[in-house]
Amino acid sequence: MKHEIIHLKDKYPFLGENGCDPTVEMYLPYNMTEMHRQDKKRPCMIVCPGGGYGMCSQRESEPIALHFLPQGFNVFVITYSVAPHRFPTQLREVAALIELIYENADNWNCNTEKLAIIGFSAGGHLAAHYTTAYNCKEVRQVFPESKPVSASLLCYPVITADPAYSHKGSFVNLSGREEPTPEDINYFSCDRLVSEGTPPAFLWHTAEDNCVPVMNSILYASALGRYKIPFELHIYPYGWHGLSTADYLTNNGTNEKTDHAAAWLTAAEKWLRLMDFKAEI
Repeated sequence: MKHEIIHLKDKYPFLGENGCDPTVEMYLPYNMTEMHRQDKKRPCMIVCPGGGYGMCSQRESEPIALHFLPQGFNVFVITYSVAPHRFPTQLREVAALIELIYENADNWNCNTEKLAIIGFSAGGHLAAHYTTAYNCKEVRQVFPESKPVSASLLCYPVITADPAYSHKGSFVNLSGREEPTPEDINYFSCDRLVSEGTPPAFLWHTAEDNCVPVMNSILYASALGRYKIPFELHIYPYGWHGLSTADYLTNNGTNEKTDHAAAWLTAAEKWLRLMDFKAEI
């Protein structure tokens, strides 16, 4: 395995303004000569850990990368800027990572037509927000040819800024305002940004999540349904917020109820294959 940490500001200096230092942890499969895969292209997975836009969770970073790496993915974990750094900083950092992937596609054996993004909690918001607004004016100001992703995987995601179902802390950190304005609700609610060009999505949540209400996933799935965009939604009955892989590796304790939610990983693998995210062989 090739493992490297990249500071995005080294490539795009403007990203280092105001003290930001977004990094990318890159995981690439080792090209074993006996497998004859030296020139084979692989799909890519961008991982956006959660943390309420106040931190980036370690539990939703490397464990996710190490799961998808042996599935044939090149994996890129982004440690994006958090509060006090506000929107659109995070969207621009994801756009920068995608530019970097495109620029190095040949060296890293990346299939840029199969670029997925996975996000957890507030990282799920970042993933969904980029998916639905990659070409917004705030991103296009710095990346005039910003690139879309091909699929999103949203894990107990923050989706809506509507106070009825929102995770307030995430939007306070993202906007710097204690209460969302009507413009914030429209601009940061990813379900309202879905369009006919939005790519397919895989979503999962737990019904008893008391931090980010399950309605967040339902709202996004419903928006996709209105546009007849393929999606898969799993709602598990039990489990606290932030389960990550829902196993011993990422939780201080598990039980038969939370173990049930760990099925999301296998379901996601099958869904990705259904969406034709396969490495060349």
